[in-house]
Amino acid sequence: MTTTPRGVTSELAPSGKGWETYWCVGALLLVMVFFAFVRVRLRDLPLERDEGEFAYVGQLMLEGIPPYKIASNMKLPGTYAAYAAMMEIFGETTSGIRDGLILVNAAATILVFLLGKYLYGPLAGAVAGITYSFLSCRPGVLGLYAHATHFVVLAALAGILLLLCAIDTERTGLLFGSGVCFGVAFLMKQPGILFAVFAGLYWLWREWGRPLPWRNLAVRGGALFAGLVLPFALTCVMLLRAGVFSSFWFWTWSYAQEYGSMTTLRDAWPMLRASLPWVVRPFVVWEIVAIGLTAPLWSRYARAHGGFVASFFLVSVLAVCLGLYFRPHYFILLLPAAALCAGVGVCSVRQSLRERRFGALVVWLPVFYFAVAFGISVRGQYRTYFHLDPAALNRKIFDRDPFLEAVGVGSYIKAHSLEQDTIGMFGSEPEICFYAARHCASSYLYTYPLMEKQKYAEQMRQDMMQQVQHAQPRFLVYADVARSWGTPATLDENRGFLETAWAYAHGNYELVEQVAVGGDPGHLWGDQAYLYVFRRTAP
Repeated sequence: MTTTPRGVTSELAPSGKGWETYWCVGALLLVMVFFAFVRVRLRDLPLERDEGEFAYVGQLMLEGIPPYKIASNMKLPGTYAAYAAMMEIFGETTSGIRDGLILVNAAATILVFLLGKYLYGPLAGAVAGITYSFLSCRPGVLGLYAHATHFVVLAALAGILLLLCAIDTERTGLLFGSGVCFGVAFLMKQPGILFAVFAGLYWLWREWGRPLPWRNLAVRGGALFAGLVLPFALTCVMLLRAGVFSSFWFWTWSYAQEYGSMTTLRDAWPMLRASLPWVVRPFVVWEIVAIGLTAPLWSRYARAHGGFVASFFLVSVLAVCLGLYFRPHYFILLLPAAALCAGVGVCSVRQSLRERRFGALVVWLPVFYFAVAFGISVRGQYRTYFHLDPAALNRKIFDRDPFLEAVGVGSYIKAHSLEQDTIGMFGSEPEICFYAARHCASSYLYTYPLMEKQKYAEQMRQDMMQQVQHAQPRFLVYADVARSWGTPATLDENRGFLETAWAYAHGNYELVEQVAVGGDPGHLWGDQAYLYVFRRTAP
């Protein structure tokens, strides 16, 4: 049986054999080593909140405590497991987590290269890989921090490559493996399910014109679906056996539905307007991305797989938009598709020049232009990559968050407590529990849900206070920082609960440490924002 041609045809692109392939691979490896060096230099960046959550729950998993038992949030457990694996290998430290991120990012870069090479040849793959390596390391998308979106990208890219190979070779086993990868992408973060939807629709479109018996089609589709469902099904079984399924379901489904429906288009617009100008920098790189995205309109070369590229880009945009929370690191989900478009753009222009029979020097001008644009763009990040130390860079990115101060607070508590002591946390700074290597007295890793206008908020406030009062933690940390609760307006709207928490901290507890938070963030008590540390004085 004749199968769908793999990659581009020889009439549309050079074969990619010989010196060109070696140069492409060499350039990509050189860029990957460069950005790995940048990440190593900055690997001691203080953890931010999401990283603190992942690290703390991962730490609990290494102790044999399942997610959602004594620490809960609406995120699915895939990234918790990934953190636990990274810390098991590289150590339960900030630098160990960032070492794991280096490998995840390098693997994703290689997969971007392989995807571009599979579709359009080695040059497109190299440009795509180089572009992704750079864009995913930019502070504008918080690329130096180990957010869940990095892990979604890795799993989704693996699934897409396996899907393409399965379509071309008609191997059912590869379809199953592809489904497993998409199932893992979903476990890392809920928007990952959109890449599975994209895969299923693309597979159906490719299979539609083939003279395959319906039974074979059903078997192949069943393999893809079975692979997709398997990771989630196994997770549910394990959490059920651990006795935490009800908590897991409440947080990842019941509360997640409330959270996902709170933001309106009017609320989303300011977030998008604040994030997007930083995401689409440097503009020259995104101009090349735009050329590649529109290339099928004028290039026969780009049209060979234009439907796949455009659909992949569109689904990536939808993944970013899901829930209408346009936080910078969400845009990492868009970067593989954008990088692929950059590779298509450079190669489409080059191929157009070849078809017009320009000389070799002119034909290579698009590649030279990309190299210059890339070099200038990287040079624009020189201060970030090579001048600022981790503390200074953290302050530049998070000028009103206490992530740097949390390191000292966690170290203080660890030095003045026993392993069995617990921490009562008023605020959303789970990284402190990770630094201190002490359990949180409450299962609420963030106080954000308690402040939100959603139907579970009042019950959550009561539940959290009851948990803290019952646990009688050795230490209490009160984060008088607006961004640890929401916004300055949140402090005013929920002043009653904050006064209750503040009063509890002053009853049977003594203030033993207070760390001033730089950047002059909004606060409620005192003359400036502090992380207050209280120690219990009564039994």
